[in-house]
Amino acid sequence: MIETLLPSNIAVQTSRAGTDSRADVMVEEESAVAGAVESRRREFSVGRACARSALSKLGFPPCAIPSGPDRAPLWPAGIVGSITHCAGFCAAAVALQEDYVALGIDAEVDEELPSGVLELISVNEERKWLANAPRHLNWGRLLFSAKESIFKTWFPLTREWLGFEDAVVTFIPDGTFVARLPNTLMPTRNCAWELRGHFRIANGLILTAVFIAGHS
Repeated sequence: MIETLLPSNIAVQTSRAGTDSRADVMVEEESAVAGAVESRRREFSVGRACARSALSKLGFPPCAIPSGPDRAPLWPAGIVGSITHCAGFCAAAVALQEDYVALGIDAEVDEELPSGVLELISVNEERKWLANAPRHLNWGRLLFSAKESIFKTWFPLTREWLGFEDAVVTFIPDGTFVARLPNTLMPTRNCAWELRGHFRIANGLILTAVFIAGHS
C-alpha cells in the first residue's frame, strides 16, 4: 500500500508480520539493539530485513544497515531511505541519491490519538482546522504520521531536529498534504521551507510519505 504513495523509482518492501516476526540482525547492527527488550529487537530486525529487500530491488547486495548516534539508519553510499513500523506492519523505502535527496515514510495504526497528545503535536492553526474536519477520519493520528514523515525527511538532509511546532500541516482532499516550516530557511533562498507529502488510509493503517527529488 505504501508504494502507491511513492514514485516507481523508489524501491519499497513491506511486511504485514510487523513485530510478530523476527529476522537476523547483522553483527554491525547489533549495537543498536544491545540490551533492548525482545519486542524492540523484533521490530528492528524486521525493519532491517525490509530495508535489505528494498535495496536488492535497486541492485544492492545484502549489507548491514547500522544506526548512527542519533539512531537514524546509516544507508550505503549513494542511498537515501526510511524505515517505519507499527503493530502488525513494517516497511522500508530506498532510492538512489542521484534521484532523491531525502525521503521519509511513516505507518500508524488507524485509531485515535491518546487523550492530550494532539495538544502536544499540533499548533493552533492545525487544531482549528481539525475541529471542523469531517469526522470519519482519525485526523489527529494522520497529523502525527505526516509530521513523522516530515521529520524523517528533514533530519538526514539538514542534521537538525524539528519540533512538532516547527511544521504546520495542511491536508488536501486529493490525498496530499503541505507542510510549512516557518522557523527554517532554505539554504539557497531567503524563504521558509515547504514540503509536500502523500497519505493513504486503508486496511487499518494510516500511511504517509514525503520525498524531495534531486536536481539534474
